[in-house]
Amino acid sequence: MSCDQPAVAVDALHLSDLPAALEIQAEAYPEFLREGESAFRSRITLTRSYCLAARCDGQLLGYLLAHGWRRASPPPIGAILDDSVPSEVLFLHDLSVARAGRGLAIGRKLIEHAFALAAKDGLHRAELIAVKGAAAYWSKLGFVAEPVSRELQEKVSIYGNSACWMARALGKIDREDGD
Repeated sequence: MSCDQPAVAVDALHLSDLPAALEIQAEAYPEFLREGESAFRSRITLTRSYCLAARCDGQLLGYLLAHGWRRASPPPIGAILDDSVPSEVLFLHDLSVARAGRGLAIGRKLIEHAFALAAKDGLHRAELIAVKGAAAYWSKLGFVAEPVSRELQEKVSIYGNSACWMARALGKIDREDGD
């Protein structure tokens, strides 16, 4: 498939995207970091869902699982979420791009779109757990590692030895930063 950068469109991630999203996830993450279909479904259907898809010619090339959530309180891997938790921040749970979509700035596009939607809803901060050495990527998008409490460190460590708690204010992402 040939897909140039302008042809990549970002829109909502739909339940019908689950099979393709789960395939992309399996390509990118070790088994212990993978979410099941029920966990994906619960994030997509939240009232404050900012789950997005990047597509080219109708093919899913990447996705972002993101949602409003309580500050400094990441949900466990595989958790089924519901709307009972207050939306204090934009929590970026998972960003994954298929091999066919690499090099097209899909990650940046998904994040920028989610930031705009969340800001419109009154959120001001984004938080995430960088896994598998991805802290350098997130740093290029303006995220910084933050000190964490012992309780939060216990939650972060479940995501692997190299997992890192990061946050930033919502807003524009520098164009000079990498994808």
